[in-house]
Amino acid sequence: MSQEHHGSRRVGQVKEVTSLSNPIVKDIKALANKKDRDETKSFMAEGLKLVIDALELGFEIRTLVYAKNVKDKPQVVQVATKTVARGGLVLEVSEKVLASITRRDNPQMVVGIFTQRWTSLRDLKPKTGETYVALDRVRDPGNLGTIIRTADAAGASGVILVGESTDPFSMETVRATMGSVFAVPLVKTGVTDFLAWKKGAGVAVVATHLAGAVDYRTIDYRKKPVVLLMGNEQSGLPEELAREADALARIPQAGLADSLNLAIATGVMLFEARRHLLTLDARA
Repeated sequence: MSQEHHGSRRVGQVKEVTSLSNPIVKDIKALANKKDRDETKSFMAEGLKLVIDALELGFEIRTLVYAKNVKDKPQVVQVATKTVARGGLVLEVSEKVLASITRRDNPQMVVGIFTQRWTSLRDLKPKTGETYVALDRVRDPGNLGTIIRTADAAGASGVILVGESTDPFSMETVRATMGSVFAVPLVKTGVTDFLAWKKGAGVAVVATHLAGAVDYRTIDYRKKPVVLLMGNEQSGLPEELAREADALARIPQAGLADSLNLAIATGVMLFEARRHLLTLDARA
C-alpha cells in the first residue's frame, strides 16, 4: 500500500479526487480484502453518524472521504476539521468514486478509514455485573455484526472471538454492527489461551449446547461475571470447550425448527443474563 495513505502520521491535508485510478482510492478499495486490512491494521466505516461516533470514542482516523455535494454540511465540515487536526487525510470525491469504494450503487456520502482496535485477553479483568460473549469460530459476517450490535445494546463488556473467526472489521460485519464495532471491546484468542484465562478470571462460563439439561432461564447470572459461550453456526460447541463450561444451557423450543440462528440465540441469552441489570431508564 502507498506510504501516503497508510504510512506514519502526517500533517492533515485535503485533496480533491475524481479518478477511480487514483492510488489512494485503490488503497482504500483494497480494504475489502482481509489481507490488506490485516497488513495495514485498518478498516472502513460508512456513514456520517458512524464516523462521528468513532471520533468521539477516540478511534484513530486515517482518511475521511466525502462526496463533493455534502462538503458544506456543518457536520461534514466538523469531522473534516477534526480529521485534519488529527493528522488524517481528507478526500473530497465524486459519487462515482464513493460508489466504487463502498461497492454500492447508492453509497453513504461519508466514509472513514480507521485504525483497528483490539483488546488483549490478558487485559480483561471481569467484575461482578459484567457479561462477555465468547464465540467459537463464528463464520458469518452478518451474524458477528449483529451479535456485536446486540452485545452493545445489552450492555455487555466485550466480545471474545475464539479460534479462526470471520473478521469483525470486514465491510459486511461493520455494516451489520450499525456502529457498535466502535463501542464494544473485541478480543481474539485461541482455545488453549481462552481456557487458561477462564481458570484465573473468576468467571462463570455458561455455554449453549444441544445436550444442555438446564433451562437457560433457571441459571443464576448474578454471582459472578458471566461469559456466554456460543458454538459455531454449523457444528455447535466442540467437546473441549463444552466440558469446561460451568453450565450447559438450552433454550426451549416448540416448533419444527431444530435450532435458532446464532445471532438470535446469543441475543436471547444476553438479555436473560443481564435481565437483573437492565431497566427502561438505563440511558437516562
